[in-house]
Amino acid sequence: MTIEWRYTVEQELGVLSVSGYLGPDAVRRFEGAVGWAVGRGTGPVVVDLTGLRAWSAEGQMAITEAARRLAAAGRSLELAAIPADGSLVPGGDCLSIPVHADLAGALAAHSTRHGKPPRGRHEWRTTGWPSGDDAGE
Repeated sequence: MTIEWRYTVEQELGVLSVSGYLGPDAVRRFEGAVGWAVGRGTGPVVVDLTGLRAWSAEGQMAITEAARRLAAAGRSLELAAIPADGSLVPGGDCLSIPVHADLAGALAAHSTRHGKPPRGRHEWRTTGWPSGDDAGE
């Protein structure tokens, strides 16, 4: 079992939406999605986990590695709507990862910080990601 992903950029905020199960078999695909995000955009990346059914310890470690990778590129990672158990297994030298209750809260936090309405949207996704804006909800 694997994941599907969609990456959207609005102004300088990237949203990487992930659906499915982030387990050992999906880690490489998630790393590829993070690589896609690193190459497209300049600001923070919110990883929207609304459509994620569950994650394993390996999947959680992939999240912390993504935070390191983005930090090395001068960007930050935030999480929205983590799975119901509410846990995130940090690595020993893990960066602090902000967690928002849901994507709307994460977007609101950024619009409050920047005081600008979103403009210029770009989107990329895996072929398995449903078309339409309500995917994963």
